[in-house]
Amino acid sequence: MTEQISTFFTIDMIYLWLNIGIIPFWFILIFFPNSKVCSVFVSSIFPIFILSVIYLYLVYYFYISEYNFIDNFNLYLGLDSLNDLFNDSGFLIIFWTHFLAINLFCGSWIVNDSRKFSMPKILVFFPLFITYFTGPFGIFVYWLIRIFYGKRVTLYD
Repeated sequence: MTEQISTFFTIDMIYLWLNIGIIPFWFILIFFPNSKVCSVFVSSIFPIFILSVIYLYLVYYFYISEYNFIDNFNLYLGLDSLNDLFNDSGFLIIFWTHFLAINLFCGSWIVNDSRKFSMPKILVFFPLFITYFTGPFGIFVYWLIRIFYGKRVTLYD
C-alpha cells in the first residue's frame, strides 16, 4: 500500500495538490473572514495539521530516497549555494510546503487580529490578498491599516 501511495504522490502531483488545496483556505480567509467556517477550518490547527502531514510525508519520502538533508544547510553559505539548492526538486517542494504553511498561518493571524478590533472585512481584504502572494509585505500593509483603524501604535501584542 505504501508503494501505491508513493507511486501516486510524486513530487509533481504533491506540488499540484498543494497549490490547488491551499486555494479554498485562502478563499474563505479573504471572502468570509468572520464566518464560522473560517473559524473552524481555516483559523484553527486544521490546515496547519494537513500541511504538516504533507511535510512529514515529504521528509520520509526523501529519507527513503537517500536524500542528503545535511546539504540543505548550504543555504547559509551564500546566494550561489541557495541557487543550487533551488535547482533540487526535493528542497524546492519542502520549501514550497513551508512557504504555503507560513503564509496561511500569517493570513489566519491577520483575520483573528482584525476580529479583535472589529475591522470591516474590506479593510482586511487587501492585506490578505497581498499576504497570499508576498507574506511579509501583506502583514506590513495590515499593520499600517491596523494603526489607523485602532488609533494606536503597538510594536508587539
